[in-house]
Amino acid sequence: MSRKSPVAAACPCGSGLAYTLCCQPFHGMSAFPPTAEALMRSRYSAFALKHAEYLRFSWHPDTCPESLDLDDEPLKWLGLTIVSTDKGLAGDLEGRVEFVARYKAGGRAGRLAEKSRFVRFDGRWVYLDGEVNA
Repeated sequence: MSRKSPVAAACPCGSGLAYTLCCQPFHGMSAFPPTAEALMRSRYSAFALKHAEYLRFSWHPDTCPESLDLDDEPLKWLGLTIVSTDKGLAGDLEGRVEFVARYKAGGRAGRLAEKSRFVRFDGRWVYLDGEVNA
């Protein structure tokens, strides 16, 4: 049985597209996500694939942590569901994306539900902050 090559593998963000056609160009910083939702999806994929440099780049400098070490993170990200979006389109200056991300840690399933805020910074979308839902 053959395994899918990473090039043809589905994008972790759940878009249904291959990673190379979806989030990889953003992770390589050869393109910027055109909407707040696209940025949210690319950030989820970056967490799943442990691309800390991209996560810091896509975070607003006022709220970005000084360091981000994903190598010791025990989470395995399992899937992303976009619940709703508010603004965050090409002509907007801000937007919100509500999502649920499923994960497994230490053999136990979990979920992160958040309403994230995104803003334009230097002509591109960045993550500002989020409100975690209990």
